[in-house]
Amino acid sequence: MIKVYCYERCTTCKKALKWLDENKIKYELIDIKGNNPDKATIKAAYEKSGQSLKKFFNTSGQLYRGMELSKKLPDMSEEEQLDLLATDGMLVKRPLVITDDKVLLGFKEAEWAQALK
Repeated sequence: MIKVYCYERCTTCKKALKWLDENKIKYELIDIKGNNPDKATIKAAYEKSGQSLKKFFNTSGQLYRGMELSKKLPDMSEEEQLDLLATDGMLVKRPLVITDDKVLLGFKEAEWAQALK
């Protein structure tokens, strides 16, 4: 089953869920704010994704900016970054999609069509 971590008020998440529904793709919806992914989940997704860990951060979010993470992340270890991501779902790029063999960050329709169809 595809797990989709979303925030209900996020317009990008709304577009992503609409796309999944229109394409009749079944998924488990998880509220990223109320049930944010734990460190083990984030670490497994990061390792599976092949992406840099920085890509997992919601760099346009208020919390990210308020914590001035753009200045702090370069000096943080990978473990510290994983710990930080696990503290608050609003720090995590969304939607975060985790399948058995893929991880998608954010909603890019062409990328999703290739990965999920």
